[in-house]
Amino acid sequence: MNEKTMMKNAGKTKGLHYEEPLLWEYSQGGNCGVDWPQAEGREPRTGVPERGKIGLPSLSEPEVLRHYVRMSTWNYSIDHGFFPLGSCTMKHNPRLNEKTARLPGFAHIHPLQPESTVQGALELMYELQSWLSELTGLPGACLSPSAGAHGELAGMMTIRRAHEQQGNIAKRRVILTPDSSHGTNPATAVMCGFEVRSISTSETGGRLGVEEFKEALYRTDPMGGDVAGMMVTNPNTCGLFERDIQKIADLLHEAGGYFYCDGANFNALVGKVRPGDFGVDVMHFNLHKTFSTPHGGGGPGSGPICCSEELSRYMPVPTVVKEGDSYRFETAEERPDTLGTLKAFAGQFGIFVRALTYMKSMGADGLKQVAEDAVLNANYLLSLLKDDYHAPFEGPCMHECLLTDKVQKEFDVKTLDIAKTLIEYGYHPMTVYFPLVLHGTMLIEPTETESKAELDAFVATMKEIAAQAAGENGHDKLHAMPLSSPRRRLDEVKAARNPILKYVD
Repeated sequence: MNEKTMMKNAGKTKGLHYEEPLLWEYSQGGNCGVDWPQAEGREPRTGVPERGKIGLPSLSEPEVLRHYVRMSTWNYSIDHGFFPLGSCTMKHNPRLNEKTARLPGFAHIHPLQPESTVQGALELMYELQSWLSELTGLPGACLSPSAGAHGELAGMMTIRRAHEQQGNIAKRRVILTPDSSHGTNPATAVMCGFEVRSISTSETGGRLGVEEFKEALYRTDPMGGDVAGMMVTNPNTCGLFERDIQKIADLLHEAGGYFYCDGANFNALVGKVRPGDFGVDVMHFNLHKTFSTPHGGGGPGSGPICCSEELSRYMPVPTVVKEGDSYRFETAEERPDTLGTLKAFAGQFGIFVRALTYMKSMGADGLKQVAEDAVLNANYLLSLLKDDYHAPFEGPCMHECLLTDKVQKEFDVKTLDIAKTLIEYGYHPMTVYFPLVLHGTMLIEPTETESKAELDAFVATMKEIAAQAAGENGHDKLHAMPLSSPRRRLDEVKAARNPILKYVD
């Protein structure tokens, strides 16, 4: 396929043209701005020293407004085009969700209002807790955590609290994690005072092996008595379902440990599999992934947790409880074993509205189709690209597929070159160099919201890049990419060692 046809199919503007001068570059002397001329013949009456110029650009209000409106349309997002970030689930956010979140009864309430005046909001939170519990098979639900990593923290603090209350926290110091886990997993375990013991998946095809798990579990104690729990993402970060997870969970439980499941990839299971049924004790969700709420741009995120009946007594407060026909927040006095309050108030309410709107509009059958379509799309990409790129794992994937640059390296072309060339063709690159279990990884997640035409255009572009890499002087061409974007390649070593952190006139 030639470049012209490829660009037509992709429907993109070449080079991701997103560029806007800084306000200082627009500024011209004499325009109305922040720095007003000094009033003559008047003494300051504030009692503080006279303030000097603060150096902000001098622009009129329409100029400032137009500048920021232009920039708001030039921030690449899922609304602009295909966003195949693996493990991030950048999918369409239905506008119905935004409409309901802006209803006055939701948008204009205050967290300090009396509970009697926000019964509708509390009912919504109670129903969201119920949906999450039903989808996971885990009866305890807490909505407080404000992001995925915060949900991890809540889950691991719940496990720690359980061991504290049981009087064995002094000896249970180890958390088991596979080497393919999200980087936040071991970091969170360490933050909670645990030691991390990594389990290699290199000899087991990217999945946890039962024998490898046993070796880690019993490494320093023949009964596994020093292990507090494990942190596993299922499907894992390689895009694979952990086939032996039930056996592994049983071994962990026999040793007295708890299973924390990272729910970042629940997009592949929602409506199909309940994590509680394969041994999960506590897990977090990313409402901004599985349930379509806004993602990125600094938030707002939301990372609720669900717990088994045993662990629910230890999870954070508050949760919403129902008494007769009314709703209220549960207090720490009612659940004395709780680890306490995790954050101010009760979480990101606007995100709760969006997530429940999505759940109710999809229904149980629709949520099931979400998982089916997400897995179908990822396997469609894998089947079309595995002959052009190296697919390290045999068999089907789940909601994201993993490729590497092993084939392209023979032509001196690496993953970074492929990613930069995608920018030249108007695509945001996939996740690169993650997970770290292999060299030159490219983790691609198409999500369930992309059409076949969009996926075909992306495949055509990836195939064209592979053909260019193998062609005459292909490495020179791809090393120079991108050519037509406002920003070319950085000297990344220099940029890391000597970053320019402020604008210099």
